[in-house]
Amino acid sequence: MSPIRVLREDGTLKAAVIGAGAFGRHHAGKYKTLNGVELVAIADPSQEVRRTAMANYGAPCVADWRELLGKVDLVSVCTPAVTHSSIVRAFLNAGAHVLVEKPIATEIEEADDLVALARSTGRVLTVGHQERFVFSHFGLLGQTETPLEVSCWRKGPWTGRGADVSVVLDLMIHDLDLVHQLIPGEVRSVQARGRSEQSLLCDEVNAALLFENGSVARLETSRIAEARSRGMRAVYTDGVVEVDFLARTVKNTTPRPLNSIDLADPLGESVSSFVRAVQTGSEPLVRPEEARNALNTALLIDEAAERTIKSRSRRDFVVAAAR
Repeated sequence: MSPIRVLREDGTLKAAVIGAGAFGRHHAGKYKTLNGVELVAIADPSQEVRRTAMANYGAPCVADWRELLGKVDLVSVCTPAVTHSSIVRAFLNAGAHVLVEKPIATEIEEADDLVALARSTGRVLTVGHQERFVFSHFGLLGQTETPLEVSCWRKGPWTGRGADVSVVLDLMIHDLDLVHQLIPGEVRSVQARGRSEQSLLCDEVNAALLFENGSVARLETSRIAEARSRGMRAVYTDGVVEVDFLARTVKNTTPRPLNSIDLADPLGESVSSFVRAVQTGSEPLVRPEEARNALNTALLIDEAAERTIKSRSRRDFVVAAAR
């Protein structure tokens, strides 16, 4: 077991951010606003990104995250998904608490190893499923009733971000985490179809999940859509809850009251919850075991969707991109 980290005499936690891209910059900004936390370093391989981060946050910047092992109390890992497992493992072994952006890993064996390592080292490990904070505030996660059917759709144009993994691990993973919170139990069967246009992996996927209790979840996710759309519909025996996340509107015909869907800063809530768990020893809202379950279902969908895509060689994509 790694030794317990000793805080400074004033109790300040030393924090670092690994990866200063779009999400990493936000994490750095959140740490700068929290009491009891000092942002002591940012790591990113890009010299230009480091220069900008230094100017914006005033924290030392390094090219190699390994320089920070054993020197910080907690860390946000905001690097490409395929790197999550190795970086998280290294910091847990070095005694740091870790908040990693979703997904927790890209292979289920990696996720299992990280869950076990966090438990054995006594470190907090949580995952950036920020939608969980929105739904917790909304009040839907506190319901005792299980929906008969849940539909989720999340679509947007191609941005190029997250292309190291499929759209399932890039975007649908958010909705899978919520579905698992709404519908308890195991997934009995998975059906999926996918389409690839901008990458070698699925860029658009429709999936249907049948749970052991008979509930059904239908998910549509695209990163190559012409326009943005994002919503959810949950059907209960006594009514329906439907949310349009872009319009920020809610239709609720169940007898159970719900709060406003608005939560001004879910990423800020995620970082604050992580720090609070480190400071108090409490459970984070998003436990690593839950993130592991969402990943497992995502990989089952990926496997089913990949079988429906016509085989295209890497050369096909190179030629298409050159046109």
